[in-house]
Amino acid sequence: MKQILRLPAVKSLTGLSRSTTYLRISQGLWPKSFNLGARAVGFPADECEAVIAARIAGKSNDEIRALVTKLEAARVQAGQGAQA
Repeated sequence: MKQILRLPAVKSLTGLSRSTTYLRISQGLWPKSFNLGARAVGFPADECEAVIAARIAGKSNDEIRALVTKLEAARVQAGQGAQA
């Protein structure tokens, strides 16, 4: 089962502030959130863990951007498969 992280959990996991998390999203260095409801968003735990692992492994920002793009494309693809 896939786990969903809320923003406080992401902040705890990364040690980054809310504003830095959203800055990294805008830079393509962190996976985009998705809506859980009218006032709630979540982040896929597996995507967050993959980006953290890449950062620990010393990957460059360009490599992390490519990883985030790949992860988000897989999320869209999985969503389309679920609708079929």
